[in-house]
Amino acid sequence: MIVNERLSEELGIRQRQVDAAVELLDGGNTVPFIARYRKEVTGGLDDEQLRRLSERLSYLRSLEEKRESVLNLINEQGKLTDEIRAALAAASTVTEIDDIYRPFRPKRKTRASVAKERGLEPLARLIFEQRPSYSPSIPEEAEAFVNGEIGVPDAETAIGGALDIIAEEISDSAEYRKAIRKITFDFGFIESKKAADGPVYEQYYDHTERVAKIPAHRVLAINRGEKEGVLKVSVAVDRDAVLNYLLGEVVADHGSPAFPYISRTVCDSYDRLIAPSIEREIRNDLFDAASESAIGLFSSNLKNLLMSAPLKGKTVLGYDPGYRTGCKLAVVTETGKVVATAVIYPTKPHERIEESKKVVKRLVERFGVDVVAIGNGTASGESEMFIAETLREIGGKTKYVIVSEAGASVYSASKLGAEEFPDFDVTQRSAVSIARRLQDPLAELVKIDPKSIGVGQYQHDMKPARLDEALSGVVEDCVNAVGVDLNTASYSLLSYISGINAASAKNIVKYRDEHGGFARRSDVMNVPRFGEKAYEQAAGFLRVPDSSDVLDNTGVHPESYGAARGLLEKFGITDEALRGGAAAGLLRKVRDYGAAKLAGELGCGEPSLVYIASELEKPGRDVRDEAPAPVLRDKVLRIEDLTVGMKLRGTVRNVIDFGAFVDIGVHQDGLVHISEISDRFIKHPSEVLSVGDVVDVTVKSVDLNRGRIGLTMKG
Repeated sequence: MIVNERLSEELGIRQRQVDAAVELLDGGNTVPFIARYRKEVTGGLDDEQLRRLSERLSYLRSLEEKRESVLNLINEQGKLTDEIRAALAAASTVTEIDDIYRPFRPKRKTRASVAKERGLEPLARLIFEQRPSYSPSIPEEAEAFVNGEIGVPDAETAIGGALDIIAEEISDSAEYRKAIRKITFDFGFIESKKAADGPVYEQYYDHTERVAKIPAHRVLAINRGEKEGVLKVSVAVDRDAVLNYLLGEVVADHGSPAFPYISRTVCDSYDRLIAPSIEREIRNDLFDAASESAIGLFSSNLKNLLMSAPLKGKTVLGYDPGYRTGCKLAVVTETGKVVATAVIYPTKPHERIEESKKVVKRLVERFGVDVVAIGNGTASGESEMFIAETLREIGGKTKYVIVSEAGASVYSASKLGAEEFPDFDVTQRSAVSIARRLQDPLAELVKIDPKSIGVGQYQHDMKPARLDEALSGVVEDCVNAVGVDLNTASYSLLSYISGINAASAKNIVKYRDEHGGFARRSDVMNVPRFGEKAYEQAAGFLRVPDSSDVLDNTGVHPESYGAARGLLEKFGITDEALRGGAAAGLLRKVRDYGAAKLAGELGCGEPSLVYIASELEKPGRDVRDEAPAPVLRDKVLRIEDLTVGMKLRGTVRNVIDFGAFVDIGVHQDGLVHISEISDRFIKHPSEVLSVGDVVDVTVKSVDLNRGRIGLTMKG
């Protein structure tokens, strides 16, 4: 219950909602299922709130396990006190728990442990008492510990060993470490210096920035520069400020004969033990925070990309550009079927342009190609000019669009790509993938590792397990938000549906291949090893458009079919009329009647009733249809054609911490710096822009030598 209370406080969610959500998650329910079909239970928590709650729940539970483990380890040593127990109970991070455990952790051989083995601990205690006077003196006291046979040849060595023991005890103090960590974080600086040549990192060759202020993308950039051996990085803080704090805490009597020894030991403890450790911890904390920030931005970009509007009802010619090996073509019908492939050589070194034009014209005319999807990789600039000229020669009715091919090669060379198209070579599969990701971005991109899709920054520097967890959650939320056709969805798509894992997804596809399509939603229960729990979690996200039951093509869960039918009867809407769109305006009718009253009559909760009504208004609707449509083009724009002040329309391809990259129809995307996004102050580009947004921009600068385009959205 302590964990739930903290979740409530951190997330700003009522305790009752947290308790209900945790109980549902522990019961094996998925985030998409809870968000959509258990609104009454959770008080309407959405998928983003539930995802954060689920992730934080895992962290806090592991924190509690760590707390309990440390408590037991200290107790086994017979050193657990009420004070330590209280400190552990109050610790809110793993670092704080580690600080408390530090004095009790079994240590490797240190200068202090060697001194203890030599029997110098009593001398250390004597010095650390800091008496007003010593008689005999400290050096005279140390003579009693001299023993050459065990490595203490004289009093000076004995005192040195005793001070090593004191230095380690100062370093092990959780209270001191916490305070010094705060001083370093609040007032320290990250410093980076040049260690080797690396033009990418020139701006960090002599860079200093406050630890507390450095943005996430600069943390990750500096870390990468250090990893590549180009930068030398350190954390600097006012040493005197830290030592003044430590001396104030440790020194009991400035007039004591022990004072010179203690002050010397405080400096040694900080310089040798505390400072290097705190620097590692600070940098680890910065990296963790920067990673979470980058993962959050990557997740947001990925979600917007996956939820991009599909290009429905269009036959697409996928075009994978290349030089020596030619450009691969694949015609994909509006249903996703590949009906033709070809290879042409319009680019260097071959430049068989007229021959290539004939091939493209034949494919466009024979299959009624509506759009050519050109991959944005190698040779895409030349390919765009070739396609634009070719389409213009046949009347210009067919348009083209540049499509990001990030990850297409990964899919093409994957086991899944080989299973889908065993007779195609890798580049032919890429052409198909490029076409299909224009037709249905979600269905195609789920086949690719999210890290390879190219809408993040520094993703290869992050902790792989944490990144995979976050991105998989995004894909799961997107797939379930849209739903899938049970009779056409690939097993890659099905495997992200609530309650369905990879094995179940393959079983569904295998059953479908062997027995034909599913006539109704409930027929999925005939799939081997597909139990009632899986059906409960998955059913609402599966669609069967041709089912005899019109509700099978909506997001209404089978458990609510009774309420849905009661609602239709209430307003005199038949199944046939429902298919014809007769339920338009149903939600307004429900509200006019009184949603709470009607929910009581139908035996369901009010949130569920509102959701059911909205689903019945548009059976088979696709939530992505509300997103901006792809910008189709019919003429080429080169970077040389750009002039300052030119106004263009483009599509946001990537949002990063310092701005956004926009495709304006030139081979190179333009950058809208954060300072050029809005006339008002914004803290982050994501406040205004999302991947897939269609925006109006003005060219601010053009650097032909470096191929850089600066854009502005101001005014």
